[in-house]
This record gives sequence, C-alpha cells and structure tokens, in this order.
Amino acid sequence: MERPTRQRERKKNSMQAEKTDDRTCEECGSTALVTSEDQGEIVCEECGLVVEEKNIDHGPEWRAFNATERNEKSRVGAPTTQTMHDKGLTTTIDWQNKDAYGRSLSSGKRQQMQRLRKWQERIRTKNAGERNLQFALTETDRMASALGVPGSVREVSSVIYRRALSEDLIRGRSIEGVATSCLYAACRQEGIPRSLEEVTDVSRVEKKEIARTYRYVANELSLEMRPVDPVEYVPRFCSELAASEDVQAKAKDIIETTAEKGLLSGKSPTGFAAAAIYAASLLCNEKKTQQEVADVANVTEVTIRNRYQEQFEAMGLPSS
Repeated sequence: MERPTRQRERKKNSMQAEKTDDRTCEECGSTALVTSEDQGEIVCEECGLVVEEKNIDHGPEWRAFNATERNEKSRVGAPTTQTMHDKGLTTTIDWQNKDAYGRSLSSGKRQQMQRLRKWQERIRTKNAGERNLQFALTETDRMASALGVPGSVREVSSVIYRRALSEDLIRGRSIEGVATSCLYAACRQEGIPRSLEEVTDVSRVEKKEIARTYRYVANELSLEMRPVDPVEYVPRFCSELAASEDVQAKAKDIIETTAEKGLLSGKSPTGFAAAAIYAASLLCNEKKTQQEVADVANVTEVTIRNRYQEQFEAMGLPSS
C-alpha cells in the first residue's frame, strides 16, 4: 500500500485534533489522528496515512479572503440584542419596493407589500407586556442617541428595564419615567458621566419624577451604585470649553485635594467639577467666565461662585 507524502505534516496549522479513543491507524496503530478542516480528511500524525476521506464539510460552500467578503457572503443575521423587544430575532420586510433583482414592483405588488408590512408590525407584539417593552426600548434608544452614550449603556439600560418589568415595578408609573430612570442607572453603572439634569433635558418626564423612580427601581432591584466622581465630568466640560490640558490637570488636582478634606460631601458632582474648572482657569491664566462654565455644566453661576470659593479656602488660596 502506497503511503501519502509527508507534505501533510506541514499542514498541522489547518488541522484540528480529534479525540477518538476507539479509532487507531491501520498502518502503525497510532491513536494520534487529526481532522483536516480544509480537505475533510482524518489523517494519522505518525505515518501520514489518510484513515478516512470525503467527510461531510460543515463549513460554508463559499470562500472569503478578507473581512469584507466574509461579511457580504455571510447569510446569518445580526447578533441578538437586548435593545429590541424581540431581541432582534424576527425578520422585517424591506421598505424598498423592489424584488431580488433590484427591479421595481408593480402597483398591485406594492399595495400587497404595504399590507404585509402593516400586519407584520401588528403581530410582532403578542400582548400588552411586549407592547410596553417595545415602546420603552424605543424611548430608551431615542434618549440614548440624544445623550451620545455608547451601545453598552443601551444594553444595560434595556436589561434593567426588563428586570423592572418582570418584577412588576412598572405598575402605577409611567413607561417614560421608568425607562428614563433605567437609562440614568445604566449611565451610573457604566461610569458614563451624565447628570440627572442632562437626562431630564432629553426626557419627556420631570426631574422630580425621574429621581423618585430611579431611587425606587435601584432599591427594588438592589442595584449597586457608587457615588459619582466629579473628575469624570472634567474632560467633557473642558473639551466643550476648549480649555487646555493644563486647566484639565489642575482641575483634577483641585477636586482630589478638596475631596480628601471632605468638601465634596453633600455637593452636586457637576457643580463641584464646574467650580474646579473655573478655579483652574484662574490659576492657569486662561480665565473662563462663570457664565460660560455654568452653561456647559448646566448649573447656575451662584453654584460655581460658592463652590470655587470653598475650594480656594480649603486649599489656602486667596479667592479673587
């Protein structure tokens, strides 16, 4: 019996070891058998004998040489996501009135497709709970886009809302209020600096209701929320103010120094960060007006004036 060439041994990178306890090589009796993924053969590593060939290839019938071709030829859909009420598992009818060849549909076919789209949208939600979830997640996506938060925050917010819905925490409260509080909680958990005022600006619910609902949801779901660090707001505020890196570094030093002395207790983190930036701009001779800093941080000038004077006193510096 003629043995195959030893060139197969050079293809070990494309082979995957197969754990077979009962199969051995007919030529040398070795149990070191590997499966070639590209040719669908079982080969002995010791002598190179092809033990079995013409296996079923479970991979795709097409080949791709780069990521672009692989994405274009792939027939699988998008991964599941918590940001959709059906987790993205259902199909949708394309809004373009064209067939598979790109040709426009006739008038009758367009009316038929429009009716199918309407009925598909109706049957996507089976009960009131799914309709509630669909509306809430759509509202969450709208607010998250307005706030400019990453996709991870949207996923966490959707998970928190699903938990609140399963625990029946929505009863007696508005869907928008619970969705907004879940989004704010997700920002807190993911360390994305978004104040309650900023979340209120993009919501259709009042700040008082959002804060009350947030405390209720966080308590009922036992969400662990760490205090907001004012340092997290400094880079974004300095970027909007076009402040230099020296001002940003000085503001962080002011916050860390004054926080160690207990000055941060009971203070708003956004107001504290804004005051530190204003104080840093004075020390670095890049003075920003209190109005400019207040507009960026969404606080009042009185808050900045009081906080920065307290910071100066804590650091032993004369306030101007």
